[in-house]
Amino acid sequence: MKTDIKPSEIINNDLKIITDKVLAGERLSFEDGVQLYKSNNLILLGKLASHVRRQKAKAGTENFVWWNTNLHLNPTNVCIGKCNFCAFAKRPNEEGAYTMSIDEATQKAVNGHKLGATEVHIVGGLNPKAALNYYTDLLRSIKKEVPQLHIKAFTAVEIAFFSKFAKTSNKQTIEILRSAGLDSMPGGGAEVFAKSVRDETCPDKIPAEEWLSIHQAAHELGLRSNATMLAGIGETEEDRLEHYLLLRDAQDKTNGFQTFIPLSCHYEDTDIIAQVEPITGMDQIKNIAISRLMLDNFDHIKAYWIQLGYKIAQVALHFGADDIDGTVVDEKITNSAGSGQKGTQAEILENLIKRAGFEPKERDTFYNML
Repeated sequence: MKTDIKPSEIINNDLKIITDKVLAGERLSFEDGVQLYKSNNLILLGKLASHVRRQKAKAGTENFVWWNTNLHLNPTNVCIGKCNFCAFAKRPNEEGAYTMSIDEATQKAVNGHKLGATEVHIVGGLNPKAALNYYTDLLRSIKKEVPQLHIKAFTAVEIAFFSKFAKTSNKQTIEILRSAGLDSMPGGGAEVFAKSVRDETCPDKIPAEEWLSIHQAAHELGLRSNATMLAGIGETEEDRLEHYLLLRDAQDKTNGFQTFIPLSCHYEDTDIIAQVEPITGMDQIKNIAISRLMLDNFDHIKAYWIQLGYKIAQVALHFGADDIDGTVVDEKITNSAGSGQKGTQAEILENLIKRAGFEPKERDTFYNML
């Protein structure tokens, strides 16, 4: 494939070696990733990531940017876990704590479908009173009312939590949920895989090995899932690279991940702000581009506009991202931390994509064009 990279844009030998590997379709190493993070040559980084993005696209779709009409449903914010970057969770009996009834949560899904949603994204707190039986009832209720609505639900952290209370294996839990109507899984709860970071920021969450094994079990059962990384929680660039490589190794085994979503921490009303250096726009763009270069076996990289904001999400489309997420109606988790970004209209997303120089295409959860 032709490239518009000029020799004058490659300012040192390390970048030349990496450029040659990318253009030859060779897999990048951890050391290559270190060099990419060290470099501030964003022009070259963007061109390399865009090259890979075009290579990954099916013929005729190289200029497409995908979006969908989706609803976020957070049935409970009660959580017995403790993450210092979370402003969404409430302790049991704390002011502002809530747990929806099955009918209330179902009605939100029905209303979202009436507004055009093809997917409902369900995640919530670790609430002992809203565990496996609660969610199987909810899935069955939604499928009864709107059988055509795709249910993407439950982080690996939630799966492990359900399993603990139900005394089932993680794989058995996924089978039970799939029988009740689960169609796919999101990628939340991964945060940063490095143990030192997890011990400091989210010690109650499952370790990286269990997160990966739960997604592997889901893939073996025929479910597709996504993967994420939450940057800006005290991790190093090397931690980010280790995260990519663990995901890449897992994808080599199952090929069950659809999309990687580089997330960014929002700090308002959280305990972490005094402990870390906040993530910058430069970090966000580098994470998009470098993840596209390192994750050569992932088909899609998402610029999650609800966290990036409209403007950086547009820029990210020139740094390897080919998906901007969707209308994201009723999202609460990032908004609780003060992102200021609420659900949007399809017309706004399409205009953002067009103004960035790409062709917007509405998709379903599995990237079938609608």
